[in-house]
Amino acid sequence: MLLIYSVIVSIAGLLLQIFAFFIPKINLFVTGRKDVFSTLKSKIKPDDKTIWFHAASLGEYEQGLPVIEKMKENHPNHKIIVSFFSPSGYEVRKNNTVADATVYLPLDTMKNAKKFIQLAHPDLVFFIKYEFWPNYLNELKKQQIPTYLISGIFREKQAFFKWYGGFYRKALEAFTYFFVQNESSLQLLHQLGKNNAVVSGDTRFDRVATILEKDNTLDFIETFKNNTTTIVIGSSWPKDEELLLNFINSSPTNCKYIIAPHNIKREQIQQLKTNCVKKVVFFSEKEDKNLADYNVFIIDTIGILTKIYSYADIAYVGGGFGHPGVHNILEPATFGIPIIIGPHYSHFAEAIDLVDLKGCITINNQTELNKSLENLIANTSERIKMGKICAQFVQKNKGAVNQILKYI
Repeated sequence: MLLIYSVIVSIAGLLLQIFAFFIPKINLFVTGRKDVFSTLKSKIKPDDKTIWFHAASLGEYEQGLPVIEKMKENHPNHKIIVSFFSPSGYEVRKNNTVADATVYLPLDTMKNAKKFIQLAHPDLVFFIKYEFWPNYLNELKKQQIPTYLISGIFREKQAFFKWYGGFYRKALEAFTYFFVQNESSLQLLHQLGKNNAVVSGDTRFDRVATILEKDNTLDFIETFKNNTTTIVIGSSWPKDEELLLNFINSSPTNCKYIIAPHNIKREQIQQLKTNCVKKVVFFSEKEDKNLADYNVFIIDTIGILTKIYSYADIAYVGGGFGHPGVHNILEPATFGIPIIIGPHYSHFAEAIDLVDLKGCITINNQTELNKSLENLIANTSERIKMGKICAQFVQKNKGAVNQILKYI
């Protein structure tokens, strides 16, 4: 079965090279992998000690970051290698300062796995949340390299728990220990006879909790806000923006709005401005403007949304009208802000919990969005109450990093 899988992966690799001519994201996926081995050769020497972390994309990287930082601090003589599968992770964090080498993960063939691990020669390996690549895991097991899953999530629909998933189940034997997010994941592992596991929680809580210790000041946001009730719309998609613009266009002038779209392509954000009847300014055009005069601030850059959340009175987090669903709600939560999201959040435990705790409101349509925003804008005490629930939720759930490090 593993051989068949490897052949399928190789065929997929050839098809991706064809699609790369027509689809920009696939082009990044393909071309970015061409220099992986040469990058490793130049940055990792044969006598270097290394620790390798693999993240599927940006969210998993952010999830693993507190562990990466602590391992770097505790093992200063080791070089840190970070690999990504997705361009949306690699392209955003390829210039991070925590890793000594940041690369794409080559496709999961036997040849690639052997060569990658030979060049990286890690003493420890961490896979973050999910992405279980059988050839890489089999090679790690063969070389007896300690391998850990951190912030792991398992669901009954995964191949491990199906009749045809035997070679995937075998790949799990590579893991020295599983640090999972919840009890249901632990029980699923137990069904497979895996007792080398513990519920440690989600390392993202540790990461977002430390945000409060950093300087989150953005003078231009403070100028724009101008002591006015401000709604921050983070990681929005077109469906989110359609509903929100309907509200913004008819809302009173005693509110301001900051929109940080998930996609910052010029034509898309220009359309946002065109569809908005309020006075709009772009981040890229903010110089020499009196920002306090504007009602809507569109953030056409990346990397500052977390700090922007610190200025929010209300946060709307996008993605909840698509699949798999809502984006990261923990960043606004750590600042003690009430949160509104769309209906698709069932894949995210933190969203389920915060909706149940009533720190987060879920909406299905324009009417529900309008009602929720109008209530929160008018009711300061309700905002404070919901925000307190969110902040306490983050603080209560931190501690996963210390548990992982203690075991290691």
